[in-house]
Amino acid sequence: MAERLKTIFGHLNSDAALSQNPTVSSGVDLGHQQFRYTLNNPVLSYEQRKFYEDNGYVVIRNLVPKEKLDIYRNRFEQICRKEVVVPGLTIMRDVAIARSEFVPGQQAITKLQEFQNDEVLFGYCALPEIIRYVQAFTGKEVKAMHTMLINKPPDPGKKTSRHPLHQDLHYFPFRPADRIVCSWTAMEKVNRENGCLVVLPGSHKGELLQHDYPEWEGGVNKLYHGVRDFDPNAPRVHLPMETGDTVFFHPLLIHGSGMNKTKGFRKSISCHYASADIDFIDVKGSIQDQVEKELLQMVEKLLVSKGVDPKAVTLKDLWMFKSRDVTLPENLN
Repeated sequence: MAERLKTIFGHLNSDAALSQNPTVSSGVDLGHQQFRYTLNNPVLSYEQRKFYEDNGYVVIRNLVPKEKLDIYRNRFEQICRKEVVVPGLTIMRDVAIARSEFVPGQQAITKLQEFQNDEVLFGYCALPEIIRYVQAFTGKEVKAMHTMLINKPPDPGKKTSRHPLHQDLHYFPFRPADRIVCSWTAMEKVNRENGCLVVLPGSHKGELLQHDYPEWEGGVNKLYHGVRDFDPNAPRVHLPMETGDTVFFHPLLIHGSGMNKTKGFRKSISCHYASADIDFIDVKGSIQDQVEKELLQMVEKLLVSKGVDPKAVTLKDLWMFKSRDVTLPENLN
C-alpha cells in the first residue's frame, strides 16, 4: 500500500490546511551512568549526554551556517510564489488567515510539511553537521520521517499562532520512541516575543498521553492537538535561540510554542529522524486512533479519486510513504 501511495501522492502538491506506549530501549552502562536515550557516540560530551538523559533535549549552538539557512529561506519563498511545485508537499495556513480574505505570498503560508521530495529543502535533513548528532540518538543508519519549515505568523489577536503543549509521538506509528529524535533549527533569532519553543524538562520519561484539541477562543489549527492531562505546575523552560542554533529532542518530550507577538514571521526548519530499524505499528484502538482517523479523512477524497478504498489505508501506510532514507556522507559511514 505504501508503494501505491507513493504513486498517488508523488505527483501532487497538497494544499490542505493540515496544521501504545513506547517500546523501552535497554539502557547502556557507561561507567556508573546508565544511558537509555543516547548511544555511545563521541559527538556528545558526557555533560551533553547526561543533560539529554535527564531533560529530553539538548541545544547545540551555532550548528547550521547562515548561508545554508538562506538557501532554504529562498526555496521557501520560491514555493510561496508558486515558482516551484514540490510533489507531495503539504501547505498549511493559520486558521485565522484561512478565515480572512486571501493573503498573497509567504504571508499566507505558515508551514510546509513533507518536503522530502524537494532536493533543496531536503538538503537540511542530510547536513553532515546535523546527522553526526542525530546518530547519537538513532544509531548509524538513519531515516528522515517528518519534515517541516515553520513560518510562524504574527498573531492576529486571537492567539492562534500558539502551538499547544504536545508530544510528537502522538502522530507517529513507529517505535521504539527512544530511537527517534527531532532536529529543530532556528532560521533567525527566536525568543519569547516571537514564540520560541517551550519544553517541560524530563517529561520524556513518561508515557504517551491522551491528546485533544484545546478549547481556545480563537480556534485551533488543524491537527494542533494538545496533551490533555499533565501537571500544570510542572516547570517550563523557554528556549531562546540564535540563527543556526539547533535543539535535538525526544518524541515524548512535552513541548509547544507561544504566540508571535511581533510584526514579523518567525522561521525554523526541522526534521524527525528514526533508526532504520524502527517498527511500524497498528494504532487502531489505541490513544492514537483519533489522529489516524483525522489524517485519513483529509486524504479520503484523493484516495477515492484514485480508486483506492480509504478503509484499506492505515496511518502506517501514510508514514511509510513519507519516510526517506538519508544518504550519509562517507566520513559518517
